[in-house]
Amino acid sequence: MGYQHLEVTVDGAVATLWLNRPVKMNAVSQDMWDDIPDAVADLNADNRVRSIIVAGRGPAFTVGIDLELLADLGNFDGSPAEQSRRIYDLIRRFQETNNAFADSPKPTIAAIHGYCLGEGISLATACDIRLATADAQISIRETRMGLVADVGVLQRLPSIIGFGQTAELAFTGKDIDGNRAAAIGLVNRVYPDHDSLMEGARELADEIASVSPLVVAGVKEVLAANRGRDLDQALDYVAMWNSAHLLSDDLREALAAFTEKRNPAFKGT
Repeated sequence: MGYQHLEVTVDGAVATLWLNRPVKMNAVSQDMWDDIPDAVADLNADNRVRSIIVAGRGPAFTVGIDLELLADLGNFDGSPAEQSRRIYDLIRRFQETNNAFADSPKPTIAAIHGYCLGEGISLATACDIRLATADAQISIRETRMGLVADVGVLQRLPSIIGFGQTAELAFTGKDIDGNRAAAIGLVNRVYPDHDSLMEGARELADEIASVSPLVVAGVKEVLAANRGRDLDQALDYVAMWNSAHLLSDDLREALAAFTEKRNPAFKGT
């Protein structure tokens, strides 16, 4: 499927979803908000794909929401109640765009370079893993624009870097670079430039893709299920998951490959 400001490439078992509006530094336009869930759904349905990289064409990951789109929010007609309802509905739609990455059964890696502002950090925190260049500039920029960030970062970031670090970034809207992001646990690894970032993202995506896709999807589901459950509930959930999926063809293949001293060929069944 073709998209106006997205590009999807598939190489082997790894897909890359490119934000492709470089002239606007990948500012997220209405069509991008609408198309990202469709693009992710297509990749979810593609059995070739076992891991997904999210990256930006041009000089930046994304500078966040397109300011022209943001300005249009003030142009709604109708009563205050009708305006509030329309804004509420729009925010919920935008939240679903980022949820597409969190809800995908396939692992997602955000490869961050240049600016990663506002919606950028919300999108990145909806991914499972984040990598960045040393000179990346990351911020909850909404604060400095007179807004409360509302598309996921305030909900996801505390479980990634803790409440105090989240509060500092959200209260100030300050920019942090890739090295600072790594120091507080926001990104897993830092690279000197964009080329090495994409090489590192590909290596990690390949490593993930070499594992049983059934197991990787299960790990992602179990990790998500841990949230909001106490320890015993979380342990019970993984026991239930494995009771349904443990005796898989991939497990038999792994055991056979170990015995035969060869690399396993997983099929996700």
